[in-house]
Amino acid sequence: MTTTMTAGALRSTIPASERAERAERADFRVVAKAVRDAGLLERRVGFYVGVMIVLGVALVGLLVGAVLLGDSWFQLLIAAGLGIVFTQIAFIAHEASHRQVLKSGPANDRLGRILAAGVVGISHQWWMTKHSRHHANPNQIGRDPDIDIDTISFLPSDAKKARGIQRWVTQRQGWLFFPLLTFEGANLHVRSVLTLLERRPVVGRWLELGLIFTRFAVFFTFLFVIMPPLMALAFIAVQMAVFGVGMGASFAPNHKGMPTVGRDVKLDFFTKQVRTSRNIRGWGMSTLMGGLNYQVEHHLFPNMARPHLKAASEIVRAHCAQHNIPYTETNLVGAYASVVRYLNRVGLAARDPFDCPMLDARR
Repeated sequence: MTTTMTAGALRSTIPASERAERAERADFRVVAKAVRDAGLLERRVGFYVGVMIVLGVALVGLLVGAVLLGDSWFQLLIAAGLGIVFTQIAFIAHEASHRQVLKSGPANDRLGRILAAGVVGISHQWWMTKHSRHHANPNQIGRDPDIDIDTISFLPSDAKKARGIQRWVTQRQGWLFFPLLTFEGANLHVRSVLTLLERRPVVGRWLELGLIFTRFAVFFTFLFVIMPPLMALAFIAVQMAVFGVGMGASFAPNHKGMPTVGRDVKLDFFTKQVRTSRNIRGWGMSTLMGGLNYQVEHHLFPNMARPHLKAASEIVRAHCAQHNIPYTETNLVGAYASVVRYLNRVGLAARDPFDCPMLDARR
């Protein structure tokens, strides 16, 4: 059974006896045993090797194509292609950070750092720290960094604080969501580097700074050597924009518009992960979104290899249907529509306090 949920806060308003009964029904151990018995926690190294070979060939092919194309504005098509490839490589780095790719933890960490910092240009350690907090507390106010205010406000309390140009953006943030994502690629690069420069202990600080600096130095030098300066700048802008949209449009549908959890609310692991996550169904979604389309299962089993997520979803969905636990799944268009509606609803909190809602509704 598939259930679509509306956004709202999750609160512990259920009597203790009923909460205990529900927690027993939603016992994660039942699902975990079924998944383990089905062999779905085994690594799929061959799958990832194959994907990385394809991405490596695509990356080299695009760079060679840029050299052969030379002084032509068709280079912007190459730039868009690179944006897509870098997004896919970032997905592999994300999976390596979850220990999904290789059989040992240290090997996964090395692979994740090389791909994230050396190829994509984003700090692996920054991502690990931020993303680990998100997985532990999805959509929990004050604990999940992914719903902290940035350019976009994800909570009405943050929207109310918006001033100046940010307030104007916040009031329209749902409609501006995808245009704003074109800047998300640059935002990810800058924020991760600034984290590495903070005055606190950071694991692998100098190694990652060196990898990121070398990556950008080589990439930018390559572009400015093979094409005119203006074209090179346009190439960088398009590549960054496509990368930003690819990353943002893959991660945003998974939790945005789903219920939020109060800072001090205590929920059992299964309930918290399932009720705050949204799956995206449809052909090709696992490739397009790097396995993030199975967000419920990814949160329940963060070290599960991408090829096993579909089978795991059948087990989790059946368990939820049996115990009447909401399991949210929709297509990509429906998910984006939910995100836009939610962001616009949050943005209403940035309205001028002297506006009349009834008059606004008639405009």
